[in-house]
Amino acid sequence: MLEITGLSKSFGERKALQGIDLSVGPGEILAFLGPNGAGKTTLLKVVSTLLTPTSGSVRIDGFDVTEEPEEARRRIGCVFHDFMLYDDLTVEENLAFFGRLYHARRNAQQLDALLDRVGLLHRKVDRVATLSRGMKQRVALARAMLNSPRLLLFDEPFTGLDEAAAETLQRFLRSFASASGSVLLTSHDPRLAHGLAHRLLILSQGRVAREVRSDRVPLEAFLREFRVAAGGAA
Repeated sequence: MLEITGLSKSFGERKALQGIDLSVGPGEILAFLGPNGAGKTTLLKVVSTLLTPTSGSVRIDGFDVTEEPEEARRRIGCVFHDFMLYDDLTVEENLAFFGRLYHARRNAQQLDALLDRVGLLHRKVDRVATLSRGMKQRVALARAMLNSPRLLLFDEPFTGLDEAAAETLQRFLRSFASASGSVLLTSHDPRLAHGLAHRLLILSQGRVAREVRSDRVPLEAFLREFRVAAGGAA
């Protein structure tokens, strides 16, 4: 689903990513961890086509994000920290608008099915401004699913969520992966990431400092490795 080879990204003299190589298969949840400045969000933005690589390549389902960005975008759904929703529109109006914008129109029944999947069907006629952060995130998630993506990108998805909302999101991501979808997410919380992701990549100064399979490394051992590997991040 995702192939990254020799990926680097610089902003002037600052090297945000340096020689990243990784692949993600169908049904896999992969989490990037590391303090601010490690390169997590930059990596997601390159994969999402929002940023252009300085060098290296990123392919989504075989399509290069630089040479074939439109084909790549058709296969991904993104939820970033700023949900970019219209507060004065209702939930269903937001989805209808973005469906037209993304050329992924859905009829009323299909929109209802999407909202039911994220647990917001009962709030579809409410203005987004009246929703909690967790509910806004679910609207953004429904929007990300409008084009039936094969790859979901999440930047710090659990920030600001209460326990119930976090559990709802985890169930959704596991369900998406179980249907052969792939998930990339960033997180500051190594405990939560270990319990959710199949693989964990610790970034430090734009490089992969450590890669861990959660089913092979117990949580406490991973937490020790995380502290050591992430220690050099800016």
